[in-house]
Amino acid sequence: MFQAPVRKSKARSGFAMLELIFHITVRNLRKSSGSAVMGLLLSILQALIMIGMFLLMFSLLGMRSAAIRGDYTLYLMSGIFMFTTHVRTISSVSKAEGPTSPMMKHSTMNPIVVIMGAALASLYQQVFAAAVILFVYDALISPLTFDQPVQAMGMLLLGWGTGLGVGMIFKALMPWNPTAFTMISSIYQRLNMIASGKMFVANMMPTSLLAMFDWNPLFHVIDQGRGFIFLNYNPRYSSIEYPIKVMLVCIVIGLMGEFYTRKFASLSWTAGK
Repeated sequence: MFQAPVRKSKARSGFAMLELIFHITVRNLRKSSGSAVMGLLLSILQALIMIGMFLLMFSLLGMRSAAIRGDYTLYLMSGIFMFTTHVRTISSVSKAEGPTSPMMKHSTMNPIVVIMGAALASLYQQVFAAAVILFVYDALISPLTFDQPVQAMGMLLLGWGTGLGVGMIFKALMPWNPTAFTMISSIYQRLNMIASGKMFVANMMPTSLLAMFDWNPLFHVIDQGRGFIFLNYNPRYSSIEYPIKVMLVCIVIGLMGEFYTRKFASLSWTAGK
């Protein structure tokens, strides 16, 4: 009934938080489909469907000539994997437990744990799906070669990081008007189907058209990622610095918004009832 308070060192508190993030990550993996394994299989199936859809569409429209010289399927997969990692992270983080969720009533829970648990679950699903698909393609269909695999993986992580930052902003805004901001988040994710530039090669785009995509950090991530994947492609109209800056700014704004929302959550919800 009575417990003596235990003073924890910073290292012990840090490990306790990491353990909690791990458990929240596993919970998020199981939450959508009731099983972590089923969730991973669904991620693989969704990625395969998207790859097959774009292969069919590009073949029917005769757009294969616009691709980078190299493996055409890898060209498509490079854009799709970074796109899905970005948008799924936005969706997962924006829908994570809010300040009024029963889960947040536990004393050990805090916004960082919830956000990182949702983001890491999404990252794990997408990286696992990409690894399985690439392995099967390399083993059964055609050998794959990456010019700079470590840097290419870094671009995938940068796409995840920008998705984390944008998702944090939506998560902070969501409790104030769930219907409106859920719709805006969905529109942003759908817009990235085209605005991410995964169907185009930046070096081949006219300047007037390039201005329509240049604002999007995911456009830079995908273009730079293809520069690291393909030996014969050198990105000229994108940069790594821009998505890094956008990611850091969005994370800071998202944290500020999250703590502001938690501070006034009870007042806003009470006023709305």
